[in-house]
Amino acid sequence: MSSTDSALDPAAIEQERDRIRAAHLRPAGERPASTARGLHHTALISSDVERTVRFYQDVLGFPLTELIENRDYPGSSHFFFDIGHGNLLAFFDFPGLDVGPYAEVLGGLHHMAISVDPERWEELVRRLTDAGVPHEVHSGVSVYFRDPDGARIELIADPLGEMYGHRVL
Repeated sequence: MSSTDSALDPAAIEQERDRIRAAHLRPAGERPASTARGLHHTALISSDVERTVRFYQDVLGFPLTELIENRDYPGSSHFFFDIGHGNLLAFFDFPGLDVGPYAEVLGGLHHMAISVDPERWEELVRRLTDAGVPHEVHSGVSVYFRDPDGARIELIADPLGEMYGHRVL
């Protein structure tokens, strides 16, 4: 059954989730160790390097850690922000190349959820407000907003490996 076949039938959608869980989800104690060490970086596209730096470093508090030339596109920059625990958020700019506006597409980014300490979460929501960034708070631990180029970002105060009090790792 494709997702379009059951798009308007919540019971069928839940039945399909149950089938996938039964076929693929192993209890925590029975799962093999991951072959990965962690997320090195996620790379997004920036239309303006300085505007992106001001937003992620000055508003969100993610320090810029490096700004280098993109080896794959002359004149393009590749730059990185520290998002904690050895993880990086990276960007490319592509001057002179019209990449068009941000769009959610199959295989593309829906949103990126970045974990923050609960004490910092409320401060970051205030910083978004002070910076005039439209945002929505959900469940008292998640705030959703768009970055300067339209990518949807979530700051979540739940511990890593948990979502809304439910263990996901």
